[in-house]
Amino acid sequence: MVSARGLSRTYVSGPQTVLALREVSFDVAAGEMVALVGRSGSGKTTLLNMLGGLDRPDSGTVQVDGVEVTELDDGGLSALRRESVAYVFQSFGLLPALTAAENVGVPLRLRRTPVAEREERVALLLDLVGLGEHALQRPSELSGGQQQRVAIARALAGSPRVLIADEPTGQLDAETGLSVIALLRGIVESEGVTAIIATHDAVMVSLADRVLTIADGRVDA
Repeated sequence: MVSARGLSRTYVSGPQTVLALREVSFDVAAGEMVALVGRSGSGKTTLLNMLGGLDRPDSGTVQVDGVEVTELDDGGLSALRRESVAYVFQSFGLLPALTAAENVGVPLRLRRTPVAEREERVALLLDLVGLGEHALQRPSELSGGQQQRVAIARALAGSPRVLIADEPTGQLDAETGLSVIALLRGIVESEGVTAIIATHDAVMVSLADRVLTIADGRVDA
């Protein structure tokens, strides 16, 4: 489902040159949940951004579901993120003026999904993440764990093939984080989604099908 070959990325920060990724290669099978682990600054976020087309490598290639991501133009990358790849961020990224249901429905609006179909999908997803009774609440009225559940529901709205999550439990307490981890594991199994999750959470790592370790921009696959 996801294939990286020879990914390298260098950043220039003032007088310093930072080698964020160095000849990274690995494959992720369809329906697999992979934990990406490594110290802060090891290159986890950079790698996730390459896989989802948010950033481009200096060299190397990425394929997602048979599509050569590194060859796509801006329009192609937008289509990829709209139709095949979804993100869950540590900071939730919800729109504060919208209700939980409206936030979940944003990707479907972008795809011009008919209203009845959109509302049905939103209700199903909110039920899936255990927030069916909170559909009309805004992010400020929800706990951190509930906000992250809304963000996960939004990520799933467009039925993505690949889910990329960057420290999804980083802002949550241990108990809430555990419930989000269990939710992600369940979604991978029930929806057949391929998930690549950067995490420091030992429980998340233990529930993953496989662990990729990144250090100094290199991945031990």
